[in-house]
Amino acid sequence: MNVLISVDMEGVSGLVHPSETNPGRQDYERGRALMTAEANAVVAGVLDAEPTADILVADAHGTFRNILPDQLDRRARLVRGKPRPMGMLAGLDADTDAVLLVGYHARAGAGPGVLAHTMSDDILDVRVAGRSLGEIGLNAALAGHLGVPVVLLSGDDAACAEFEELVPAAVTVAVKEALAAAAAVTLHPEEARARLRAGAAEAIGRRAGVAPLALSGPPLAVEVDLYSPVSVDLALLIPGVARAGGGRTVTFAAADFAEAYRLVLLLVQLASIKPA
Repeated sequence: MNVLISVDMEGVSGLVHPSETNPGRQDYERGRALMTAEANAVVAGVLDAEPTADILVADAHGTFRNILPDQLDRRARLVRGKPRPMGMLAGLDADTDAVLLVGYHARAGAGPGVLAHTMSDDILDVRVAGRSLGEIGLNAALAGHLGVPVVLLSGDDAACAEFEELVPAAVTVAVKEALAAAAAVTLHPEEARARLRAGAAEAIGRRAGVAPLALSGPPLAVEVDLYSPVSVDLALLIPGVARAGGGRTVTFAAADFAEAYRLVLLLVQLASIKPA
């Protein structure tokens, strides 16, 4: 059995502020240790259910270089660094049997949701076939494009609710209750890890009953709302991308969801470019 565990950081128990999730900031080192520990709990849960599973752990936060390699469960292999194919789901292919999303957060504009955003603060919204998708939806749909179910998600209660609307048969583990963008009631990290281990084992055990998320198409109509007018100007340099609606919206048609995902990743990178 082949399993991919994608680990973000904002949805990890105990973390509520950007200073805990950004390199070089106060408490970041503690944050990455907590992130690594939650990844280990999920690895252990997968192996409780399937002792011979081949597990890839994809570091899926920021630089994709946050998980501490020497502290990760040695029974898993680590995917780290960027840019890379499949972004937050690097390592995903048609031979993957299940995906688990750990430490995820709600989409931009969701509230209250701890550190909610979509890919970056420069992206206000992504809509595919008219449906607003954050990182949860984008990654679940990318897995679904290859026929792979996402069987578990952990994060705050807002992230869990967002995922449950998309994949109601999957398992969710809420490790904190959002009070505001930078405030939450959190479980003790050890309690969170215990629930994650149990949830991962349950999710693997019932994976056959979880359908992959499939969106209509092709072609897929994609709209992206960008924060900066300069980002829109850069986006219009991409063949097939056009301005639509208000001045902050660009649109394009994708042949399939994998193409849509790649173009959204490119727009995120372009949006990081600031005027000289």
